[in-house]
Amino acid sequence: MREYKVVVLGSGGVGKSALTVQFVTGTFIEKYDPTIEDFYRKEIEVDASPSVLEILDTAGTEQFASMRDLYIKNGQGFILVYSLVNQQSFQDIRPMRDQIIRVKSQCLNASCSSLSVLCASQRSVCLQS
Repeated sequence: MREYKVVVLGSGGVGKSALTVQFVTGTFIEKYDPTIEDFYRKEIEVDASPSVLEILDTAGTEQFASMRDLYIKNGQGFILVYSLVNQQSFQDIRPMRDQIIRVKSQCLNASCSSLSVLCASQRSVCLQS
C-alpha cells in the first residue's frame, strides 16, 4: 500500500488539530489540548489504489519551530492553516511556506522527491490594514 506523508502547519489556535481530526474521524472537536505533535493515519484511495495518508499535526508555537525543518524534510505534502479572523495567523504562514521551499529545495539538490506548492482559499484575506 502506498503511503503519503502530509504535515499540517500554522500558528497556535488556528484549528490545525480540529481540521485534522475532522478529516480523519469525521467528528468536530470543540475543545482540544494544545498539541506538541500528533500523528494520524487514514486509509484513502488514490488513482483507484488503496493508500495510507500519514498526517502529522504540529505545534503552532514558536517554541517548537526548530523541529519544523525535520518535519518538512520528511513530509511529502503540506497544509498551511490560518484563521480567517486573525490576520496575523495569515502573515505567520508566509515564513513557513518559505521554510518549506528552502528545505525542500536543499533536498531536491540531494535527489529527493519533487516540490510543489499549492495554495487555495474559498475566501479572500486582506493583506493591508
